[in-house]
Amino acid sequence: MGTALEGLKARLTDVQSLRSAGGLVSWEQQTYMPEGGATTRAGHLAILARLEHEMFTAEETGRLLDTAERELDGASYDDADVSLVRVTKHDYAIRTKVPAALVAEISAETALATQIWAKARAQSDFNAFAPSLEKMVDLTRQLADYLGYASHPYDALLDQYEPGTTTADVVEMFAGLRRDLLPIANAIAERKDSVSDAPIHRNFDVAKQKTFTEQAAAWFGFDFKRGRQDQSPHPFCQSLSPDDVRITTRFIPNFLSSSVFGTMHETGHALYEQGAGLGGLHPILASGTSLGVHESQSRMWENIVGRSRGYWSHFYPQLQALFPESLSDVDMETFYRAINKSEPSHIRVEADEVTYNLHIMLRFEMETDLVSGKLSVKDAPDAWEERSQGYLGLTPPDHKRGILQDVHWSIALIGYFPTYSIGNLLSAQFYETALKQHPSIPDEIAQGRFDTLLGWLRENIHQHGRRYFPQELVQRVTGEKINSRAYIAYLRAKFGEIYGF
Repeated sequence: MGTALEGLKARLTDVQSLRSAGGLVSWEQQTYMPEGGATTRAGHLAILARLEHEMFTAEETGRLLDTAERELDGASYDDADVSLVRVTKHDYAIRTKVPAALVAEISAETALATQIWAKARAQSDFNAFAPSLEKMVDLTRQLADYLGYASHPYDALLDQYEPGTTTADVVEMFAGLRRDLLPIANAIAERKDSVSDAPIHRNFDVAKQKTFTEQAAAWFGFDFKRGRQDQSPHPFCQSLSPDDVRITTRFIPNFLSSSVFGTMHETGHALYEQGAGLGGLHPILASGTSLGVHESQSRMWENIVGRSRGYWSHFYPQLQALFPESLSDVDMETFYRAINKSEPSHIRVEADEVTYNLHIMLRFEMETDLVSGKLSVKDAPDAWEERSQGYLGLTPPDHKRGILQDVHWSIALIGYFPTYSIGNLLSAQFYETALKQHPSIPDEIAQGRFDTLLGWLRENIHQHGRRYFPQELVQRVTGEKINSRAYIAYLRAKFGEIYGF
C-alpha cells in the first residue's frame, strides 16, 4: 500500500495538469484564437478552472495533507517533501474558503473580458469595457469577502500574489519611494534636454525586431527547446511547465524599445520558470514563489542587465548591423543614453526606471478605491486622468494610453500591481548580493556572457521554486528583509552619471 505522501503527490500532479491545460487554453486565446471563439473559450476555461479547484480543495486532499504531514514528522524544514506539504497546506487553507462556482465564474468572465478589453483598447473606448470592469470589481470583492481580511479587502487580494504583504505595507513602501525618488526625478528634470530618445523612434522593421528579440532571449539563457516567443496585445509569460514556457511581446515599427525590453522583461520571468524545474521539485512547487520575486527577475534582466552600458557595448554592433538605415549614424553611447532617457510618459511598460513606480502608485490607489467602493467604475477615467496629472504631470490623450493600457483588470488581477514595485526593490537587492559573491559579473556582461549571473540566480532563487515563502527566500539570499536601499543607490549612481548630477 502506498503512503499518503505518494497519494498526495499523485493527486497534486493531476491538479497541476489541469492548471497547465487551462494555461495553454488561455495562452492560445491571447495569441492565435479567432475573435469569434471568445464565448466558447470562456466555457472551456470555466470548466477547467472548476475541475482544478474542486480536485484541489476536496476533503481527500486535506486528508492526504494531514496524513503526509504526520509521515514526515521530524524531517528537515528544507526537505522537498516537507516543503511540498507546507506550501500546499497554506494554499489549501486559502482556497477552501472560495466556492468552485465563483472560481468558474471568474474564469469565464475574464475570458470574455479579455477580448472586450483588447478591442476597447484598440478603439480607445472605455465605455465598451466599463461593464466588464464592473463585473471584475464585483467578482474580486466577492473573492476578498470569501478569503477574509482584517483591515482592508485589498489585503486578501494582494496576499494571493505576495503572501504576507498587506495594504499597509505597500502604503509604507510607496511613502519611502516617493521620498527617495523625488530628489532624483527633480535633478533629472533640471537636465531633461541633455538626453534625447529620438534614435529609438526611427523606423525599425518588425521582422528584424523579431530576429533580434529572439536572439536576445537566447543570449540571456532562454531555452527555445523548452519555450517560444509569440506576439500579443500585452506582453506576458505563460508557464505550462518548466519544459514549456511561453513568452510574448509586441512590435511597434517606430519604437524599438517596446519589443526589445518587453522581450527582456518576459525572458526574466521565463528564466525563473525554466530554472524552477532544475531542483527536482514536484510540479506544484516548480514555479515562482511570489509575483514580487518573479518581477525581480524580469526587472533585473530588463533594466539592470538589458539597459546597462556593458550589455550594449557588446551587442550594439549587432543591432546596428541589423538596422543600418536607422542606426548607422548613432554611436553606442548615444544609443545607451537614448534607451535610458528619464521622462514621465503615459505607458507603464515603456516607462523609464525612475518614473516607473509612479505608474504603480497610481494603479494601487485606483484599485484600493475601486475595491473599497470609494471609487465607482463610471468615475474611474476621470480619476485616472487626475492621478496621472498628479503623479506624472501628464493627462492621457486617450483611453488607450490611459486607463485601458494594461490587461490586468480584464483578467481580474486586482491586487497584482504592487508586486512590480516590490520586484524593482528586489532586483537591485538580489543583484547587489550576486556582485558581492561574483564581482566579475559586470565585466562578463560587457563580454556578452551571462552564465555566472544566471548560474547564481539558478542556485539561490530559481531552483527553490515555491519551497520558501517570499520573505524567507529574501532573508536567506540577502541576509536582509525587503528594502529599497540597494535600488535607490542603483538609480542614483546610474542616472547621476547619465544626467551629470
